[in-house]
Amino acid sequence: MILGACNPALAHRALTAEPEIGLLLPCNVAGYAADEPGRSVVAAIDPVEALALSGNNAIHPIAEEVRARLRRVLDAIERGDRS
Repeated sequence: MILGACNPALAHRALTAEPEIGLLLPCNVAGYAADEPGRSVVAAIDPVEALALSGNNAIHPIAEEVRARLRRVLDAIERGDRS
């Protein structure tokens, strides 16, 4: 399963700083059944690493914010938080 995780406001900020960044935006989160019964894997690309490929330092603070948001979501999933 692939979930869309795009944040339009952050994407707009990134596109304003670097018009060609659209190809690198980390807007997908993948989920799949693990080999262990009853377990799942949820994964996302590290936005700081992905967006660094642009070579534009103005993107870094945006990438850090996206990383923090994704980390909170992934941590909540790991804890089993359904809120």
